[in-house]
Amino acid sequence: MPMIERCTGLDGHDDAPGYIRLVSGFMFPQEDGDRSWIKEKLVSMEPLSHTYTYKMLASNVGLDGSVNTLKLLDYGDGCTLVSWSYEINPLEGACEDNLIDFLGFLYKSCINRIQAALDASSQKVV
Repeated sequence: MPMIERCTGLDGHDDAPGYIRLVSGFMFPQEDGDRSWIKEKLVSMEPLSHTYTYKMLASNVGLDGSVNTLKLLDYGDGCTLVSWSYEINPLEGACEDNLIDFLGFLYKSCINRIQAALDASSQKVV
């Protein structure tokens, strides 16, 4: 995510289920202006299907317990579909439509960053 400033491994290996990391930055605006943080755990990783799932263990943004799954699907002709799904526990006082809009913005910004990195790498001369 472009808004992430720091990602720190806390336990395990980043390429294996059980890995725990702490991400922080300005992913979710805080009333006090402080950085948001999320401690998350890699639940599963399937390299052959290009799929991984992680769970948010704790945070200061109210998304504790949510589960996110990212899957890449090859559509041929150099096209890839990025499927990013999430299961969120109800947040007290949160408007579902606003939350969906905000998470959609976050994930779209991530996908745009991935696309920019792919575009930049394809322009490099070998």
